[in-house]
Amino acid sequence: MNFQSIEDYITQFPIYQYAFLSIDDIEFNDKVRTICKRECPRYGKSWSCPPAVGTVDKCKERCQQYTHALLFSSVAEVPDYSNMDALLATKREHEEITAKIEAFLKQDAWRCYTLSTDSCSICDKCTYPKKSCNHPDLMHPCIESHGILLTKNIEDNHMDYYMGEQMVLWFSLIFLREA
Repeated sequence: MNFQSIEDYITQFPIYQYAFLSIDDIEFNDKVRTICKRECPRYGKSWSCPPAVGTVDKCKERCQQYTHALLFSSVAEVPDYSNMDALLATKREHEEITAKIEAFLKQDAWRCYTLSTDSCSICDKCTYPKKSCNHPDLMHPCIESHGILLTKNIEDNHMDYYMGEQMVLWFSLIFLREA
């Protein structure tokens, strides 16, 4: 599979690091979902989070319809890592990059399924569970919501996961197959 057109396109963005993964190298683990349930305030409150995204097995099945994935990160500087509002404010640029790359891939004749770095924040208040998602074509579920453990992929591809308390790394994972 030739990823050259993708590489040529993504170089215009402030992407920190990227790698192409085989679907077989991506680990799905129910323990990741358990952490979501225990620690994430968005659990059960967003279409991009569990349980709305389905079981880990269903998520794995959905992702395995693709042959490869593009994993990429962007980096943002934060003055105070403990200030969650300031931290989350840096996510917007990463989400915009993710959406542009996804649009390019679809235009370039790829089928794709996109997961991003955190729960969706397109709407001020998610309609879950009372109404359908207002933006199903724009909403990207978070990587962890699918039970995906990226640690090994990050290490195997010599990517950074932590850069100190003044920096935050945002990740996206776009599953790919030729159309």
